[in-house]
Amino acid sequence: MKTYLPKENEIEKKWFIIDAEGIALGRIAAKVASVLRGKNKVIFTPHLDTGDFVIVVNAEKVLLTGKKLDQKYYRHHSGYMGGLKSTVYREMLEKKPEFVMELAVKGMLPKNRLGRKMITKLKVFKGTEHNHEAQQPIEMKI
Repeated sequence: MKTYLPKENEIEKKWFIIDAEGIALGRIAAKVASVLRGKNKVIFTPHLDTGDFVIVVNAEKVLLTGKKLDQKYYRHHSGYMGGLKSTVYREMLEKKPEFVMELAVKGMLPKNRLGRKMITKLKVFKGTEHNHEAQQPIEMKI
């Protein structure tokens, strides 16, 4: 018995749409990362990109449990001494809700070339409007 390995041209990629309104950030990020990797398919292979495209709408209405809205920080460093920049989650959610969702999903993907390729299949939108109607996305419930 030989193990089946899918070829790049045999992998069928679908489009899914997820409404993030009223769902915890970690739960939705874990589900999206799983679909981007292709773990919901029978042909999942860790070293190949077998995942599907995911559209997330209503990113600004995502929930955070507890006091994380005021206690959670997003940090980045410029590389210079004293260059640490911190932003409270509440401000980040008001300014760039798309970035918040992308960062949460990116943290759950592999940290290599394959993970960078997978994150490009994620499309996040602030409101309910998106520009991917032509792909006929399938609604996914969380």
